[in-house]
Amino acid sequence: MSTTVEPPRQAGPKEWLGLAVLALPTLLLSIDVSVLHLAVPHISEALDPSASQMLWIIDIYGFLIAGFLVTMGTLGDRVGRRKLLLIGAAAFGLASVAAAYADDPATLIAARALLGVAGATLMPSTLALISNMFADARQRGIAIAVWVTMFSVGIALGPVVGGAMLEFFWWGSVFLLGVPIMALLLLAGPVLLPEYRDEDAGRLDLISVVLSLAAILPVIYGLKEIAKDGLSPVPVLALLAGLAGAVLFVRRQRTLDSPLLDFGLFGNPTFRAALVTLLVSMLVAGGTYLFVTQFLQLVGGLSPMRAGLYLLPAAIALIVTSVVSPIAASRFRPAHVVAVGLVLSAAGHVMLATADSTSGIAQVVTGFAFVYGGGGPLIALGTDIVVGSAPPEQAGSASAISETSTELGMALGVATLGSLGTAVYRGGVDLPAQIQDGTGDTLAGALEAARDLPADVAAALTESGRAAFTDGMNVIGGLGALLALGSAVLVAAVIKSPPTGGGDGSAAEAEPVASASD
Repeated sequence: MSTTVEPPRQAGPKEWLGLAVLALPTLLLSIDVSVLHLAVPHISEALDPSASQMLWIIDIYGFLIAGFLVTMGTLGDRVGRRKLLLIGAAAFGLASVAAAYADDPATLIAARALLGVAGATLMPSTLALISNMFADARQRGIAIAVWVTMFSVGIALGPVVGGAMLEFFWWGSVFLLGVPIMALLLLAGPVLLPEYRDEDAGRLDLISVVLSLAAILPVIYGLKEIAKDGLSPVPVLALLAGLAGAVLFVRRQRTLDSPLLDFGLFGNPTFRAALVTLLVSMLVAGGTYLFVTQFLQLVGGLSPMRAGLYLLPAAIALIVTSVVSPIAASRFRPAHVVAVGLVLSAAGHVMLATADSTSGIAQVVTGFAFVYGGGGPLIALGTDIVVGSAPPEQAGSASAISETSTELGMALGVATLGSLGTAVYRGGVDLPAQIQDGTGDTLAGALEAARDLPADVAAALTESGRAAFTDGMNVIGGLGALLALGSAVLVAAVIKSPPTGGGDGSAAEAEPVASASD
């Protein structure tokens, strides 16, 4: 129940400066995702990870963010949201240094895991603190819009900044981007951010935390291994163990007075449809981004800097559609705005599905711009749809589920679509007898091995590898088009929320969102 004891207080300069500070973690997390994908070929060359290790380097971060998001949102209510944010910032900075100077794949995977746990403290804490700082619903709506837009800005800056660093420095330098940002947050946070602690919050159930991880990680591992090597006893057992963990987690939540997740929300069709759309769309985006960034460098032959610049049209398209979508949703049904965007994404995926390895750079860049631009409405409106479909007193739980779905979807995309694309590559590449076992498992490894082969053999391997890699991207593009169209139909058919309009109605709709992670 929400109780108002006085008129909403207007935010002043301190609160708006505090918003700038809170935008930093969002900016960093989105930069970190795009930068890492650009660095994949360089990490492959420097550390020589296996295909499986490379996927874990990429996706362990997202897995642990998804696994700990709800836990950290609940923990912030107990220890203090600002305190948890600053602890997470310090841990993120230290883990960034560890990742930058990792000298083997296992160390880098461990550092990325710590980055994931630390990153899980940042998103729920920032959104929850915004609700404390901006009591006026209209100001709060602007603040949340700024906060969300920083994600798109990070995607735009990541390839350019990361590409420049990879052009002039070693691969580990991309992880050091987080150090000054976290240092600024640690310095300005205690001065500009308020503290909030819920004295009546329920007990944090550690068993639920363990069960949530037991449900997520084995399932991801099983899907990865099945996609890579086919059915075998170990990944099947992992899937079964994960499903068992999920059943136990759900059963426990239904018996707790203060559950980590309130599964009663899933009884709402609008909530389910919006959540499934977020999950599927982020899944497709994760796998697509992984292959497009590598295509530009390994198939297109672009330097990291030029690859980053070629990704700018997609990032700009995402920013524009993210900004325009709330305006369009004031005149048209938000579900229709999202559905139109998903159809545009499907068109972009078709372009990726039909690109080739010899003349496909322009087509890939254009298609990727459609994919990202079409996803802007979902990024801008998806969380509002999810949270708005829940009762006001459950907005915090709904927001946590939405964030978890987004992060898990991105991680699943890298794991499943990344493994699928890799399997297509490995099935299509023609490796010469001189290549050692495992060397050609990735295109980066095959191109590196080609340097030591006779010219004619190297040329044949390069052509075969690039064609096989493009085939993998084509398969992902075709699957992405089908999923985007299916999601568009689902959203348009199930979600019936009216246009947001303006005036009082718009302010009222912002109210539940502002209590996210409460």
